[in-house]
Amino acid sequence: MKKSIIIKYGELTTKKDNISFFIKTLRDNITLSLSDINHNLTFDKGRMFIETENFEDVVNVLTTTFGIHEINIAYALDTSSIEEICSYLLELLKNKTFKSFKVITKRSDKSYPLTSIEISKELGGLILGNNKELKVDIHNPELYINVEIRSKKTYIYFEKIKGLGGYPVGTLGKGMLMLSGGIDSPVAGYLAMKRGIRLECIYFESPPHTSEAAKNKVLALAKELSAYSGYLKVHVVNFTEVQETIYKNIPHDYMITIMRRIMYRISEKLATKNNAKALINGESVGQVASQTLTSMAVINEVVKIPVLRPLACFDKSEIITLSKKIQTYDISILPYEDCCTIFVPDHPVINPKSDVAGAYENLIDVDLLIRNALKSIKTIKITNQNQDFENIL
Repeated sequence: MKKSIIIKYGELTTKKDNISFFIKTLRDNITLSLSDINHNLTFDKGRMFIETENFEDVVNVLTTTFGIHEINIAYALDTSSIEEICSYLLELLKNKTFKSFKVITKRSDKSYPLTSIEISKELGGLILGNNKELKVDIHNPELYINVEIRSKKTYIYFEKIKGLGGYPVGTLGKGMLMLSGGIDSPVAGYLAMKRGIRLECIYFESPPHTSEAAKNKVLALAKELSAYSGYLKVHVVNFTEVQETIYKNIPHDYMITIMRRIMYRISEKLATKNNAKALINGESVGQVASQTLTSMAVINEVVKIPVLRPLACFDKSEIITLSKKIQTYDISILPYEDCCTIFVPDHPVINPKSDVAGAYENLIDVDLLIRNALKSIKTIKITNQNQDFENIL
């Protein structure tokens, strides 16, 4: 009898004809994340199994892997004999302290001579026969005894570890996350990954108006997000020329609108180059001037690919709660300004007009600015292991 980790898929099981693709992607993601940990992984359409000596390290990885509904550390028996299962179960229960219990049985082999209910009754009767003080409680037992009988093995486990759910990263294509140093965009990226989207990130810096510390802050946020996907690419764009040109030539109430429109155009071109099918950002309706519905519409119109806003209907307290959960909050509140917080006018327009924005853009050479910005891009590959940005904290 040895320990084994069982992974349950949850939402993946709804995919029917595509389930093999989803499961294989989950396997690949787990294998990548466990590349430094000795393990053996097997799987079928119902479960995934991992054998290892490093249970704590493996579970830590699995709890940050999308596509997993539940994790169980089980005792694996090389038998499906009811008599041997009974013997092993009594041995395992010697180290358990409980007054009430419930047996839950599942069998993948429907030709097995006993039904799941019959197996549960057999095991429950055995436990009661060995300890008259115990009782069965089907509603609120102190101990759940889970037994899964498969074709060649039986698994017994007592506790469940909740997974993140969602879809494996990469099953729903790639998106380009507009990652700033604020609270919102990392949370938006996390939620996009939960729906199976692999991320690449674009970050706009504006030296000397923004500092190296501001860029390292963003890279530290990317490092936290990479824990959920194995790695992230961050494309750093020099946005100084764009911002200075806007500041000198555009009426100040429209500066944010024009700046965002150019950001979107650059992001779309980079997304197309890298086979990303959508832009993703941390906008929440009404949170700032550029996030009114009117502003979103005027800014959105300059790109053709979809713009996903996972936080569109979240309020700030909900976003902060999620940012603390994924451990990006303390990095996001560091006092290093990004390019979205400099050159901010006192009274930005909240209901911009499309024709006015277009007329103002005719005052500058937008195409040249975009070409120059795209030439400036430097790409950094981030993993959760190989970069250290702790010095900025």
